Amino acid sequence: MTRVRRRAPGVDFDVRLDSWPAQGDATGLERAITNLLDNAAKWSPPGGTITVRLESGVLTVDDEGPGISAADLPHVFERFWRSDESRSMPGSGLGLAIVKQVVDQHGGRVVVGASPAGGTRLSVSIPGV
Repeated sequence: MTRVRRRAPGVDFDVRLDSWPAQGDATGLERAITNLLDNAAKWSPPGGTITVRLESGVLTVDDEGPGISAADLPHVFERFWRSDESRSMPGSGLGLAIVKQVVDQHGGRVVVGASPAGGTRLSVSIPGV
């Protein structure tokens, strides 16, 4: 979280995390979570808030960005895929593909949709121990 905050100084983070013990590749899980947060920070407007919750084993990241169009939703987890809107921004199109790969390796699930805040919501669940 600290690295993401440094890279997104104009964005606020509202974080509430319950405990959820999980077993797996700590480095991979950290990278996946960092990718989720980086993605939310990249799309958040200056002064926007990224809401992060971990409740009952579900990590939810909501941003206040423009959201993802319905036509683009089926592609967001594809390697190297970038929407037309994202082509002018930094990135390789690998961030969310890595998230999906790590989550799949841990027997979990990742879902993308609309955030109540108007942007994007990404939810990740990993089985607990």
